[in-house]
Amino acid sequence: MTELDPRSPIGVFDSGVGGLTVVRALMERLPFESIHYFGDTARVPYGVKSVQTIAHYTTQIAEFLLEKRVKLLIIACNTMAAVAAQVVRDLSPTPVLDVIDAGALAALAATRSRRIGVIGTPTTINSNAYARAIHRIEPEARLTSQACALLVPLVEEGWLDHPVTRMTAQEYLKPVLAEQVDSLVLGCTHYPLLKALLQDVVGPDITLVDSAVAMAEQAAALLTDLKLHNPERLPPEYHFWVTDVPLRFQTIGERFLGRSLSNVHVVQW
Repeated sequence: MTELDPRSPIGVFDSGVGGLTVVRALMERLPFESIHYFGDTARVPYGVKSVQTIAHYTTQIAEFLLEKRVKLLIIACNTMAAVAAQVVRDLSPTPVLDVIDAGALAALAATRSRRIGVIGTPTTINSNAYARAIHRIEPEARLTSQACALLVPLVEEGWLDHPVTRMTAQEYLKPVLAEQVDSLVLGCTHYPLLKALLQDVVGPDITLVDSAVAMAEQAAALLTDLKLHNPERLPPEYHFWVTDVPLRFQTIGERFLGRSLSNVHVVQW
């Protein structure tokens, strides 16, 4: 592995704005680390694209961030992680973390009965990536997965506590709750914004596993292990790279980030 500079930024990427929930968790957990975020806003959504296309786009973005000399690469998109995490690991000279591994570890830490529910986009669920990641560690775990195609557009519409969103979540979660799970993985980076509503729907006995928070914990632990925490106690720099700036990007992005969004750069490919 090449020599990494502790002062270098962390690179985080996603198919669009969803990964900003991971950036927010990193900002809170690692307040002195600079971050470069890449959101492929021109080509989102990835959930309906072929495996080959997703792998190609993912490689392109990873190479862009590696040119920024990042010390850690985080795949914040569940769809990209499900399809192309190994591709990125094979090409990256820096450590790579992905939300699926982080979510799987957090789910196993949270469950008591080893009955785990997973919700995500159709591509993430169809890839079986969470099942594979969880069964690698705990073969006895029993998983119930549910694709929730309508939740992402509802979050982007800002309907975080809307009757339509609540009814949609109730419908999707019926088969999951029927399996008596005791933990539920929010397998899409949009879903943490629905945490309050989802907790209401599933009830107090089910632990929600937020893979954004799990990702920030895993990143902090890795930086400690590799002695890569930024030694400078200065305000960090945050840069946001996008392939298109739709009018709603700023609005949605600030909702995800919980703060104002500046230093947005457009990358033309």
